[in-house]
Amino acid sequence: MLSGKHYLLSGDIGGTKTELALYNTDGTPHDPERKVRYASQEYGSLEEILAAFLAGEDVHLVHACFGVAGPVVGGNAQITNLSWSLETGTLEKLLRVPVTLINDMNAIGSMVAHIEARDHVTLHQGDPVERGPRGIIAPGTGLGEGFLVWEEGHYRSYGTEGGHTDFGPRGPLQIALLEYLQARYRHVSYERVCSGIGIPNLYAFLKDTERYSEPDWLRQALAQFSDPTPVIVETALSGKDELCEATLGLFVAILGSEAGNLALKLLATGGVYLAGGIPRRILPWLLKPEFYQAFVSKGRFAEILSGIPLHVVTNADAALIGAAWNAFEAQRLG
Repeated sequence: MLSGKHYLLSGDIGGTKTELALYNTDGTPHDPERKVRYASQEYGSLEEILAAFLAGEDVHLVHACFGVAGPVVGGNAQITNLSWSLETGTLEKLLRVPVTLINDMNAIGSMVAHIEARDHVTLHQGDPVERGPRGIIAPGTGLGEGFLVWEEGHYRSYGTEGGHTDFGPRGPLQIALLEYLQARYRHVSYERVCSGIGIPNLYAFLKDTERYSEPDWLRQALAQFSDPTPVIVETALSGKDELCEATLGLFVAILGSEAGNLALKLLATGGVYLAGGIPRRILPWLLKPEFYQAFVSKGRFAEILSGIPLHVVTNADAALIGAAWNAFEAQRLG
């Protein structure tokens, strides 16, 4: 039990998991005194999870900040892949402290603004420009995109909903993928093909179009889980099945291409950071030449892209740490 001190509360609120942490106001965003992860879909609201997290704790909260996997407008948020609605006013009444809601990409960006060597792996060194814009692409349950720009002496983070832009296929295979998915969805976004919820779409496409066959043992393994993505990814990483390997290869090519798109739109001379749960899990595949080739394959602009650094955020708590940075900053300005 924590008591007798002043604390900040941060949270990473997503469609799959919700993570909460308490920080001593004299501490740092990397060093929570208590941290707990919850399965989001086992609860009806964030308020239920907060009640469970704070039960039995006698803490003096000063500020709370939550990074939310969805758009935040006017202090309210809707989780994109969950049926929760969040309202700043309701949360402030519950916690009795000021509450800040930010997009989860804004939170990850706040962490990237202060990123340490222990928190990332470099895929391509490039030729970074000091204080140049930084891009973030984060495939997890969904696909997040964001950016940082240098303002008033520090990096400022901005979240976007760029993952919901139209999927732009490269080459015959991806064109066939788009046509396949257009028969199933009104709108085929990058999230449909470049995220945890998108990987089963790639798998189904390669299987249904008979490009690869599905072995019986894999069909039986997939039938045991409501979410097939972890099985597909782990099977591909282990090299046990060609269909899963082809699925992950297609995912990596699409991720590389969209990372390059983001780099060009921002002219992200400060680097592009791959965050979210998937990149750190498939790091060996991102180190293969196919990812980098997809990133730089932009015709006349390939040379510009070759100078842009590429990093993978390996700290699993990036959004939580970023939300904590915002809480510490709110306390400082207090």
